[in-house]
Amino acid sequence: MACRLSYEARVCEYRNITDQLEWHEIGERLRQARLAAGYSQEELGQRIGLGRTNLAKCETGARHLNAVELTRVATALGLPMSYFLTRPPAVLSRRAELVDEQDTNAARDNFHLDAELGVWLRDVRQLMGFGALQPVAPLRYPETVRDAAAARTAALWLRDRLNLAYEPLGTLVEVAEKAGQLILATGIPGEGASAVDDDVAVAVISTHPDPARRRATAAHELGHMLLGDEYSSDLGVHSPRDERERVIDAFASEFLVPSRVPGSIKPHGTLDETRHELIRLAARYRVSWTLAIRQAALSGVIDDGTQSSLARRVPTRAEFMKAVGWAPQPDLESVRVPPSVADAVMAAVQQHRITARRAAELTRGQLTESDLLGDGDDRWADA
Repeated sequence: MACRLSYEARVCEYRNITDQLEWHEIGERLRQARLAAGYSQEELGQRIGLGRTNLAKCETGARHLNAVELTRVATALGLPMSYFLTRPPAVLSRRAELVDEQDTNAARDNFHLDAELGVWLRDVRQLMGFGALQPVAPLRYPETVRDAAAARTAALWLRDRLNLAYEPLGTLVEVAEKAGQLILATGIPGEGASAVDDDVAVAVISTHPDPARRRATAAHELGHMLLGDEYSSDLGVHSPRDERERVIDAFASEFLVPSRVPGSIKPHGTLDETRHELIRLAARYRVSWTLAIRQAALSGVIDDGTQSSLARRVPTRAEFMKAVGWAPQPDLESVRVPPSVADAVMAAVQQHRITARRAAELTRGQLTESDLLGDGDDRWADA
């Protein structure tokens, strides 16, 4: 049976974790979190009852935070205490380091996504520790990838490994799970982030962008896992960051819509006929109009001039419905966690390893307490 930790147990846990970390590391994570929240040292100090000078010392590691102070910091910054007490995964698809008070909102969004990624990884590890979850080992592409052409070949390799042929993909949460990456769809603004931690690969994808953008982001993060991270792979060593991202984007586009698919469109039809066929393709494969016409151009079915003309004629939702008879269902929205994680959470509840409330947290609301307890059964709701 799960139970709440006493104050003494929490302090003991805090001491055990901090004993494994250097205080300057904790201080740096505090500084990054403060900048991401948009607070000055004085403003945060006022919120947690600590003078600016003492907070500055905490950020350099010269002064240690006790358990009570760190609880106040975590509450004020909207982060779990574990964020400050554990190291992030060694391999991230990107690192959104905040350096000073002038950093952009996008950098701050990325910071919060990275923080959520760390929490998601720990949640997955907890379920694995219960024996309730055994993720698929992350797939890695066996060849070196240094350019877009090689990335597209890797995308087709993955489709073949997953027996996807050239058909439209289902939800990216389930597709990625089969490849060994556990995706969490989160309400935090931004795009996405991913990490590989030994034998576990995880990713977080923001639900804020439109559905096609979410799918593209999920495929992009899957590419980071498959092709290797920027710190250890040949792709990372030999290419600047912008070029690496373009290579990963090429993988994502080919994975979502293999270029041979638009290549089957009649090449000498009228512009309106070509546009209609591409609308059908974009709707069936649930991708953006930009991605659909870019893949068509790659296949040689349209030239640069036609691509420019089509880019200016973005389809309406009504045109998508008319073309295929249904509205594409939004991906990465109602399904927040992979099926294996939802199953593991249910198993952990049934074994009294976690409470129904904790289960709702682990699934980010995909499963509610009432889903797990049923009507009139509150035995474990507040255990």
